[in-house]
Amino acid sequence: MNPPLPRIIAGLGNPGRSYALTRHNVGFMALDRLARYWGCGFREDKARGGELAAGPGVLLVKPQTYMNESGRCVGPLARYFKIPPDQVFVIYDDMAFPLGKLRLRPGGSSGGHNGMKSIISHLGTDRFPRLRIGIGAAEGRGMVSHVLGDFRPEERGLLELALDRALEASLFAVKHGIEAAANKYNPD
Repeated sequence: MNPPLPRIIAGLGNPGRSYALTRHNVGFMALDRLARYWGCGFREDKARGGELAAGPGVLLVKPQTYMNESGRCVGPLARYFKIPPDQVFVIYDDMAFPLGKLRLRPGGSSGGHNGMKSIISHLGTDRFPRLRIGIGAAEGRGMVSHVLGDFRPEERGLLELALDRALEASLFAVKHGIEAAANKYNPD
């Protein structure tokens, strides 16, 4: 039996220019790379609370509900298009990993991430694939200041490499499934 392939890829972040380059927006940054790769542009869908772009057989989604309410966009879209949770792939930031580290998983808990808590609540399960992109620990800063802060200039090179690898891993997952992508892109 073939593994389920992603049909929705949701990148998590916060809408607006003031958040565009923050650590919490690496999910949006990864989706922007996918859209550029496939040559598709995002359009606002106010009724569904997101920006949407059509890739080849995949809907790219950037919820515009703010991070903590991401599920209000993703859950209804999945139901509307009759896409089961195991075909909803979510890309988001993770403070538990060093900057640039990637981790693909077929499911699991929110790990305390409020955007993921919202998606789990609205999908009714935690059994959906995800790609976590490490943004590093707060180290002497408050958590909110850290995730809503911009990357420092000396971190941008590592961020670019991580986003390049996230693009490769996402493209591989769309073609071969999450498990195959995890086997190839997860660090040992």
